[in-house]
Amino acid sequence: MATISCTADLEEGMAALATLDPVWDQIIARTGIPPLRRRESGFSSLASIIVSQQLSVASARAVWARVESVLAPLTPERVLAASDEEMRLSGLSRPKQKTLRAVAAAIAENRLDLAALETATPEFVHAHMTAVSGIGPWTADVYLLFCLGHRDGFAAGDLAVQEAAKVAFGLPLRPNPTELAELAEAWRPWRGVAARLLWAYYAALKSREGINA
Repeated sequence: MATISCTADLEEGMAALATLDPVWDQIIARTGIPPLRRRESGFSSLASIIVSQQLSVASARAVWARVESVLAPLTPERVLAASDEEMRLSGLSRPKQKTLRAVAAAIAENRLDLAALETATPEFVHAHMTAVSGIGPWTADVYLLFCLGHRDGFAAGDLAVQEAAKVAFGLPLRPNPTELAELAEAWRPWRGVAARLLWAYYAALKSREGINA
């Protein structure tokens, strides 16, 4: 599986995208080299993604610190053995408690094999992960991009990526996931770099508009 693991990979992808559409040159001029944002694969990282969903960066960090403290060592077995009181003390909402337990159970029962995803296609990763209750497309895509580092991963359902694409490519409306996925077909096999650039571009837009991240 081709991955993005260093700055040189990002630069190669940026150069490839720039040859496809001059808009990418304009995006790159604003963003420079985007953050790599790689993290280790495995249950802990997946749990962190689940915790951070729909939270601000500061809130996600605070909740994650409580989860790591209350449920240490953070393993599927520890989550499955956790009492309701421990889950409450972790700071997780009830839906996220349910998701974390469902993921832990899927791993324990070999219905979710994170190790097998290391060499799988984006389509297989997406289907395998979203088959688990509580894991939606966004969670699967973020895991694919930053834990597996897949070169052609993407996040068509991410609102920031959608808004950045709308502005950068002069779209009349923010594209929905299906529309953005169709647009991104032209960016294969470097959709993983495209996603990082669009996130960085969105951050630049927010900074220009004076909006706090």
